[in-house]
Amino acid sequence: MIMKEHTHFREDGTEYTHVHHNGDGVAESHVHHHNHGGTGHVHRHVHSAEEKKKVMNRLSRAIGHLEAVKRMVERDEDCSEVLIQLAAVRSAINNTGKVILKNHLDHCIVEAIEQNDMETIRALDEAIDKFIK
Repeated sequence: MIMKEHTHFREDGTEYTHVHHNGDGVAESHVHHHNHGGTGHVHRHVHSAEEKKKVMNRLSRAIGHLEAVKRMVERDEDCSEVLIQLAAVRSAINNTGKVILKNHLDHCIVEAIEQNDMETIRALDEAIDKFIK
């Protein structure tokens, strides 16, 4: 099993660490360390291979649409058609975001509520604000 750990910092200065377990492709775990007034909180969730595959397939479709738009621009195709295809790309990305949000709600937010982890809930609120902009 291969394990990689990456430490990151949010805009508010809180630290979080992603730990990737890439053995057999079964699941990937993320560990998030939040600083709650000096005490560290560890939040862990696991994505099933099926959930990950759904997201990866959606991302691949969005990338394919975007590459098609790029080729349309290179060929000087009709601007109206380019805009229609860009709308399809935006829709594919938004739908991917919905899948990720639902997975996050089903796993991480349920756990955060059970543990009274307001930092995770606040982070989701910020992420939604940025995604919806």
